[in-house]
This record gives sequence, C-alpha cells and structure tokens, in this order.
Amino acid sequence: MATKRRSPSLIKGATGDWEVIVGLEVHAQVTSRSKLFSGASTAFGGEPNAHVSLVDAAMPGMLPVINGECVAQAVRTGLGLKAWINLRSTFDRKNYFYPDLPQGYQISQYKSPIVGEGEIQVDLTPEHSIRVRIERLHLEQDAGKSLHDQSPTMSFVDLNRSGVGLMEIVSKPDMRSAEEAKAYVGKLRTILRYIGSSDGDMEKGNLRADVNVSVRRPGDALGTRCEIKNVNSIRFIGQAIEVEARRQIAVIEDGGKIDQETRLFDPARGETRSMRSKEEAHDYRYFPDPDLLPLELDEAFVASLAADLPELPDAKRARFIADYGLSAYDASILVAERETADFFESALRHGHGKRDPKAVANWLMGDVAAQANAQGVSPADAGLSPAALASVVDLIGEGVISGKIAKDLLATLFAEDRGADPRALVEARGLRQVTDAGAIDSAVDAVIAANPDKAEQARTKPGMLGWFVGQVMKSTRGKANPQAVSEALKKRLGV
Repeated sequence: MATKRRSPSLIKGATGDWEVIVGLEVHAQVTSRSKLFSGASTAFGGEPNAHVSLVDAAMPGMLPVINGECVAQAVRTGLGLKAWINLRSTFDRKNYFYPDLPQGYQISQYKSPIVGEGEIQVDLTPEHSIRVRIERLHLEQDAGKSLHDQSPTMSFVDLNRSGVGLMEIVSKPDMRSAEEAKAYVGKLRTILRYIGSSDGDMEKGNLRADVNVSVRRPGDALGTRCEIKNVNSIRFIGQAIEVEARRQIAVIEDGGKIDQETRLFDPARGETRSMRSKEEAHDYRYFPDPDLLPLELDEAFVASLAADLPELPDAKRARFIADYGLSAYDASILVAERETADFFESALRHGHGKRDPKAVANWLMGDVAAQANAQGVSPADAGLSPAALASVVDLIGEGVISGKIAKDLLATLFAEDRGADPRALVEARGLRQVTDAGAIDSAVDAVIAANPDKAEQARTKPGMLGWFVGQVMKSTRGKANPQAVSEALKKRLGV
C-alpha cells in the first residue's frame, strides 16, 4: 500500500492557498468495571452520584489505589499502536479548580507516561494511506459533570464519572485535512475496540477529542494553534476543523494574528468561540503525586499482554486479501468492526466451509448491512446468524434459489423469523427457482407472444434481451433461473 503523502489538501483564501495542520488529543474511557483509583462502578446511566466512593468524592484521608486492569489496558493499547512501553512511569497532580473536580486537581501523567511514541496507519482510500505518529499515551482520571439545566437558580454536580480511567492518546500534528483527522479517529476507535481497551462509544462520552488546529502557507513553519475542546463525534471533528481553519485564515488575511487559546465548537451555529486563553504546562503546577509510587512494570508482564493481543485490523485486512482473494476495498469494509469480520469468517467456514468468499462478503456488505443500518446496529447484531447467511449463499450456489429469491428470503428472515432455517423456509414456501426447461420455455414463449413488436426489435437490438429476461422473471415471480431464461430467449429470438 502506498504511504507517501499526496499533494496537500489546500484551502483557498482571499490572498492565496493555505494548509491546515491538525493534531488530536483523544480521550478514551478505559474498559474496566471499576474506576482508576477506587472500586466504584464505571457503569453508564446510574442515578446521579450513585457510583461514587469516598476516594472519588475526595473525602479527607482517602488515598488512591491504582487499578491493575486499567494499567494492563493502557499497555495493550500501546502495543496495538506499535508504541514504546515505558517500564517505569509516574503519576502527577494537574492542579486546577472546577466544581466537578472535588480534589482540586486531576491525577494524570506528565513527564513519564506509561506509553511513548508509536504510530497508526490510516487508510484514506483502499489504495492510499498515511502514517500518523503517536506522541504518547497516558492514564488519567476523568472529572465529574456539572448540570446547569436542572434548576433556574442552581447548578448541580454528578460525580459518577469522577475518577473513571481515561487513556489520553496524543498524536503529532501529522494530519492535513478534516478528512484525514476523521479517518484517524475512526481507525483509532477500531483498534481500541479490537483490543477491548475501550468501547469508543462517543454517544456516551467514552471517546472524545481535543482538536488542535493551525494554518500556514504551504512550506512555511507551523502557525499558532488553537485547541477545540471536547468534540464528541467524528462528524463534528471534521466540521470543527473546517470552521476553525477558515476562521484563522480570515483573521490572518485581515491583518490580525492568531492567539493561542482554547475554543469550543458549536455545531448548531457552525462556529467555534473562545473559551479561555490556552494554558501551558506550568499553569497547571504539575508535581509528582505523593500518594502514588512510581508504576514499575517488568518485561514479562508486557510480553504476556502482547502474546494475548487479538489479530489487529491491519493484519486481518492483509490476511483477508491474501487468503480469500478479496479486494482491498472489501477487506477494509469487513475489518472496520471486529464483530463484522468475525461474522464473515464464521459464515464462510460454517459446515463444509467451501463457499465463495466474495459471495459471502457481497451479501454481508449488501442486504445484511442494509438491514443492520435500518436497525441502527452492526451487521453482526442485526439478528441473522452466520449459519443462516451461509445457508442462503449455499442455496444460491446450488441453483436452488436465484439472487432475487435470496433477497426476498433474507427480507423474510429479518421481518418474520430470524431463527428459521433458510433451507427449510425455501421448501415450506415453495421458493425453489424453476429450472425445468419446459416450464421456462413456456414462460418465454408467453412473454414473446405478448410483445411481438419488442420481439422483432430485439432480433436486431440484442441489448433489449435484458428487458425480456425481466419480464419472464416477473411472470414467474422471480423463480425462473435467470441464466436458463437468457439462454431460452436467445434461442427463441435468434440473437
């Protein structure tokens, strides 16, 4: 696969072309039943302040205790990002005041994170990808949530999220367009889900991004960046980059300068607005957390986690292409979600396991995916089993049903009885395609007799043959074998 960067995607301003530079700080909630430094639950959707320990509420004398599973998840993620794992890391206090931060500081990692530099291969098209470098991954605790819409005169604080473990994954400023940034977040989320270190559910706030944007003339030094905080969907990330880049270009072209600051994106208005001047590290007065010893890992621990990693998206994609002869596009679609890739292989291997991989992929990415989209779920969760899809593909391959009947059969399975055996359903409802030569000849003769003018035209315009095939299929309610119909028509019409 080509990895050389294509010509940069430039934005046209009033005085010339501009290049946008993007770096992302992605906050992913760690998959763990308990919080980073306490035993309180991380379950989503509880009543306000139902999942809060004395540690989370910062009661006097309460001390944090590191969650070993969160540490393991961070290491797994680092390995999935081809990153350097630091065997010694430390926790720091990041000091700032906010009502939903009971301690008055956030326990994070600053100078010595658990994961160092890595990289992600980001597919922009099946033929082209870019490499985005990872600067670091560190563990930190989440803050609570301030609620301003519960009362006209008061604000409330919900500490259910206070202390939940986060992985902050910081990229280098390697992206040059909104599309590249969106593809990067999508690929990162896929890797996290494959590993199982985060569910990446942006609707629940389990994955969100701080987006750093600057602009420059092509070839110039990097410009002053602005950070757009807490963007919670891939679509909004793209919109925020486009809006902020054009804002900065307009400011510079009008003779102004960009101030380094933190901004918020308002999707309803399609604009970013200033939140506060951008803090530097010294503004947070970082210092080592005195309640937590340095985190020391050994190589055997890291090796054991590496040995248990699943096959990751890039490796699976390459295998699907090599082993199953799939196109780069099809393989990319199938491996985007681990459950879909597993569904594909389960259907392919079910029973005798001699199905055409392309046929299974086509039905999974076509009709099954369409049903899944209508339900708002992944193909693996749409209610059809891999065995049922395998049976449908087998019935087509054996000539028992046509592609048209297969579409109707799948629609029936989804709408009426998802647990039914497709083969039994075909027999019970008389869905077998007609292959009897006499019956097909009769249907062909009837259509020709009913359309003598078109039949005469078809003898000189073979392109009309498809129309006749459609009419015969319609008259047989889709049960006639299309190939047999086509051959019969050619014989009758002399084309």
